[in-house]
Amino acid sequence: MNDIRSCQNCKQDFSLSQDEKTFYIKIKVPEPTFCPACRFQRRVAVRNERTLYKRKCGLCGNLMLAMYGPEKPFPVYCKDCWWSDKWDPTAYELAYDWEKPFFVQFRSLLEKVPRPNLITQNAPNSDYSNYVVDVKNCYLCFGTIESEDCMYGAPYESKHCVDTYLARECEYCYECLDCEKLSSSLFAQDSSASLNLLHCFDCKNCHDCIGCVGLRNKKYHIYNKEYQKEEFEKMQNEIFSRGREGFEEVRVEFEKLKLAIPHRFATTLKCERVSGDHIVQSKNAEHSFDIKKLEDATHCIRMIDGRDVHDTNYCEFMELTYDYLGFLRDSNIRFSNTCGECEDVQYSDFCQGSSHLFGCIGLRKKEHCIFNKEYEKQEYEEMVLKIEEQMNSIPYKDAKGREYRYGEFFPIELSPLAYNESVAQEFFPLSKEEAVSQGYSWRDPDDQGYDVAMQTSQIPNTIEETGSDILNQVIGCEHAGTCNEKCTTAFKITSMELQFYQRMRIPIPTLCPNCRHYARLGRRTPFQVWRRKCMCGGKASDGGMYSNTSAHSHNEEHCANEFDTSYAPERDEVVYCEECYNAEIV
Repeated sequence: MNDIRSCQNCKQDFSLSQDEKTFYIKIKVPEPTFCPACRFQRRVAVRNERTLYKRKCGLCGNLMLAMYGPEKPFPVYCKDCWWSDKWDPTAYELAYDWEKPFFVQFRSLLEKVPRPNLITQNAPNSDYSNYVVDVKNCYLCFGTIESEDCMYGAPYESKHCVDTYLARECEYCYECLDCEKLSSSLFAQDSSASLNLLHCFDCKNCHDCIGCVGLRNKKYHIYNKEYQKEEFEKMQNEIFSRGREGFEEVRVEFEKLKLAIPHRFATTLKCERVSGDHIVQSKNAEHSFDIKKLEDATHCIRMIDGRDVHDTNYCEFMELTYDYLGFLRDSNIRFSNTCGECEDVQYSDFCQGSSHLFGCIGLRKKEHCIFNKEYEKQEYEEMVLKIEEQMNSIPYKDAKGREYRYGEFFPIELSPLAYNESVAQEFFPLSKEEAVSQGYSWRDPDDQGYDVAMQTSQIPNTIEETGSDILNQVIGCEHAGTCNEKCTTAFKITSMELQFYQRMRIPIPTLCPNCRHYARLGRRTPFQVWRRKCMCGGKASDGGMYSNTSAHSHNEEHCANEFDTSYAPERDEVVYCEECYNAEIV
């Protein structure tokens, strides 16, 4: 039976399972006082992906793009300087002060140690991307792995994709999210192994489909109705020739169909005992999202290949991690941010190839360090235990009275980022007033002084009407900075981008890249689960939106199955259990 706790931050109740409690004992940490959502918010408040600034490297002086503005108190180095031997992170060591809270001292160290401008690894010709690994010719891509010639998105193992989010092994795709093995597709979601899709959802092994939902092994379908090849191509060409108006008409009808066709309660594949959404080849993974090959996990998001991982994000090849915002190949990491190939690390930032660290920043190939100061093994181990005790006896209290003892991640108010610079703003959006009232910092955007030459109303309706002079235009974003989505107010079209639009027959977008990103996030269900009953009522769905087309095992009785789902009860979609969904869709 789960134990119920009250979150110190949001004051809502949350539960702790026996598996979680056993894990906390295993890694010797106290039980959390923040709920899972507040823990996630607190972690991603130290990660900035998309808010980038031009500034000079603090070491070589070269102009660079960075995720930290020039007003930050710490130095910021370009990639070449930060990874070089021209500086020594241990030169910034601090002796531990037993009279001050740990988090106050860590912030002092943070304000001195140089930080990397961007997080990139093996990324040629991708200077405008961040948190990317093994990419080439990528522009404004974030959280991207093994991709080439992509722009404005978060693709995995993909080529020639623009404005995608978690699109894996795709090519020539636009505004596709949560898709795999797609080609030449636009505005597709939760679809795979398909070709030439336009505004499709949950379509598998299909080609040449427009506005379709829940299809399998189909071709030449529009709004789930089959057409002859010649007629389909004629209707398709008419839609594309009308440009933005044609696409919008399809979108409206497609959204209606999405509400009329059953949705599977969660997208899982080859899984056992899991809950959440978009889970592949995982076992015993609870309340987790966008994960693959995880075992014994809870509250994880965007993870690949891990075991015994809890409250962990953005990692590959992990084990025994907790409350961690990570990178690659780590073991036994707690309360830390973006370390790689590390072991037994607590409360540390941007350390690489190191072990047995506590409260360190920027160390490489070091061990037994506290606040970047090296110790003998026995002294280090004794000090760590003493620090943990001191963190409990002299806890840090933030401006709102929240207490941070040993076992809590870094307080948001001590983050090196303003709240609206961080990823937290994407998943937990706040206004400036709300952020300040909660004790978080806020950074007003710089006035870029853009001389907008083209307003949204002036953008051609079709790509055929768009000339190459569009490359010289500063285009005003449709939101004009009035949204809460890190709007850049204006944007330009690159030559590679224009070539892509021309190839795909896509009209020029009317929103800046950031606003387009937020719109994609809005098309997904949240990182949250609700306990619900299957909506299959026997002959039809609850409310009669959908009439069943096949016999179900429960006959004409209401399905008795329950499940955890990221579809909130108040949403309009028809949500079926796996058995009822398979009877109708598969």
